[in-house]
Amino acid sequence: MTATPGPASPEVTTLLACGELQIEGRLADASNATLRAWVRSDGVEQHCVIKPVAGERPLWDFPEETLTGREVASFALSEHLGWHIVPPTVWREDTPWGPGMCQAWIDEVPDSRPVTLVRPTDVPEGWAVILEGRDAEGRRVALAHRESPDVARLAVFDILVNNADRKGGHLLVDREDRLWGIDHGVTFAAESKLRTVLWGWAGQPMAAGLLADVERLQQDLATGVDDVERWLDADERAALHQRVATVVRTGRFPMPMIDGPAIPWPVF
Repeated sequence: MTATPGPASPEVTTLLACGELQIEGRLADASNATLRAWVRSDGVEQHCVIKPVAGERPLWDFPEETLTGREVASFALSEHLGWHIVPPTVWREDTPWGPGMCQAWIDEVPDSRPVTLVRPTDVPEGWAVILEGRDAEGRRVALAHRESPDVARLAVFDILVNNADRKGGHLLVDREDRLWGIDHGVTFAAESKLRTVLWGWAGQPMAAGLLADVERLQQDLATGVDDVERWLDADERAALHQRVATVVRTGRFPMPMIDGPAIPWPVF
């Protein structure tokens, strides 16, 4: 019988790096080429996502052929923080479409998503409203997210990686009620680009435990974190150090940008 480990299992990263890949299909709604596949080795199998460099759509504000590497860097940073909030992600030279990243697939529970659209009068207790608007039929709606420690941790992570595209659909809750963040291709820019749906803590102090983890990351960066920084250019590495230092110094969530969009569109 073939075993299927959970995405948090320590053996998953080795399986992703060394297993045999078999393409199952392509995700049609992804902006860049995104393939769902099986990765198998020695009677163990795991669904995974492959994003090949050859399938990247060029962006005006990010260097070409760097998005998949930023996905790998985001996973590495999550591991250095000890947060394990990005699914295991590895670089492979031998995907069926050439070099690219391979990431564990998350079987999400859609009804458990921590970001949602509701009527302004129906916002659940313990949720923060980010914005209000009207739907296609003119009815008022509110974009809200859960104010829980796991969501707050992902909000801090987005600040550190300078996530330019944290949509509501990029937060997945698995069958063990564990929260994961996916789609980190547009991260680590040298210029401030934080666009996220997780603004519920804007201007507020961060939890002491989160700050302690960021302080440890700052110490690691002082001596070099190659599995993160190898994917970034010199300006991007310097900007990462600066963002970490700012979080440690202020201990607060930033306020949204006033000279550019602070929320991605679409929000899902």
